[in-house]
Amino acid sequence: MLEMSWSSAAAVNAKVWAKECAMEHSPPAQRTVNGTICGENLYMSTAVSVWEKGIQDWYNEVQNFTYNVGQRGVVGHYTQVVWYRSNEIGCAAAYCPESPYKYFYVCHYCPAGNYVQSLLTPYKAGPPCGDCPNDCEDGLCTNPCKQFDKAGNCKQLTQLKNACENPLISSWCAASCQCGKKIY
Repeated sequence: MLEMSWSSAAAVNAKVWAKECAMEHSPPAQRTVNGTICGENLYMSTAVSVWEKGIQDWYNEVQNFTYNVGQRGVVGHYTQVVWYRSNEIGCAAAYCPESPYKYFYVCHYCPAGNYVQSLLTPYKAGPPCGDCPNDCEDGLCTNPCKQFDKAGNCKQLTQLKNACENPLISSWCAASCQCGKKIY
């Protein structure tokens, strides 16, 4: 799992949405930071609340989740919190006097998680830093790769001889071609 770091750009983006007081998820295009679509968790409250309460509520969805098996209830907030590839977070809150919930809390996780094909495994099981023994701090990997694969079969494609020299493969499989031992 990658170490999470604060992103001022994601926080500004979260603040823009929080101030809308929409009490629903923002469109993906509105949570794009530096060209990367970010995931989003929302928390609403009728009274001022500490951030730990909302984050704990998101994490508590773990009780509805069994790794590599599936869900027994709502888990999307939990899976975004623990998503293996998300490594930047920015959060903000807004007062919304016209809303039944007066306080709207928004966190943006970059890059986004909760991809359908990986929902059963939002992180890789194994020992801490098993995939990054030389890039590890406090049990978390510190070697993210900003590239991503656009195709689902990139692992197989890039095993072909000189595959990444093909412009089509290198553009569709940027992470597999360029990231090496970095986490993507």
